[in-house]
Amino acid sequence: MTNELVTTELQQEQYSLDEAFDYCAQITEAHYENFPVASLFLPQEKRPYIQAIYAFSRTADDVADEFRFSKEERLVRLENWEQQLVQCYEGNASHPIFIALSDTVRRLGIPIEPLKDLLAAFKRDITQNRYETFDDLLSYCKCSANPVGRLVLMIFNQKDEKLFALSDHICTALQLTNFWQDAAIDRKKDRLYIPIEDMQKFEYRMDDWKEGTMNSRFRDMMKFEIKRTREMFYQGAELPSIVEKELQIELRLVWFGGMAILKKLDRIEYNVFHQRPALSNVDKFMIFVRAFFRNDLSRYGRKKKPWDLT
Repeated sequence: MTNELVTTELQQEQYSLDEAFDYCAQITEAHYENFPVASLFLPQEKRPYIQAIYAFSRTADDVADEFRFSKEERLVRLENWEQQLVQCYEGNASHPIFIALSDTVRRLGIPIEPLKDLLAAFKRDITQNRYETFDDLLSYCKCSANPVGRLVLMIFNQKDEKLFALSDHICTALQLTNFWQDAAIDRKKDRLYIPIEDMQKFEYRMDDWKEGTMNSRFRDMMKFEIKRTREMFYQGAELPSIVEKELQIELRLVWFGGMAILKKLDRIEYNVFHQRPALSNVDKFMIFVRAFFRNDLSRYGRKKKPWDLT
């Protein structure tokens, strides 16, 4: 469906609102994600809105990754997508994704800024493939990941700044987890998300990364990255217990899913160039069990203190 982003034939068709939401649902169902997108644990009336936002984001992300087109062509396509976003907010939508999105943002009072931030991140994927510092990487996550969590909260009419801040921690941690998990895939695209300052700190050379060298320096570096990613999950651990009840299980699923990937990375000793860690059916079952029965995420996976043993 990526190519349809710039075709006129698709937009000349007349889509009803139901057909537009169905179109977004098809995009959502066609893509595999590590973490649930509009799962059955969400209220049925909310799922179409999440699918509309996902379809908007997924389509733009696919454009950024269309390497058969030049950087300039991809940027033009994303500019076109952004123009349609602005027109959508002005009440002028013809593409089915924007027909569904227009209804979503109007009904829920969603501002345009987080959606524009997502597009800024996709443009950055085209123009930048190295990050000098961890703060630089966090600035990318601020646009690429954090808006997603905020949009989901807004769909549930949760607009408190404390909730947004907790969500930002979880979303950034999820984005970083995906970077560490997909290091080999990104290397083939010449995208390096490990901060240059960390590579220098652990004396892991750029040539080592280009060759996919797995050594003790790489393992120490990844152990360091995963430790601080895990801490970010804990910084947002309070969120699922203080949002509306209908959203709590979904957020726990996401939280436990991210933590499970980090544990997988530990178990393979960070050998991501030869094995991409993925969740098995058993892993997913255990994530579901934990999401249903564990409320206090702040202590999950932490070593017990002496006073906890009594």
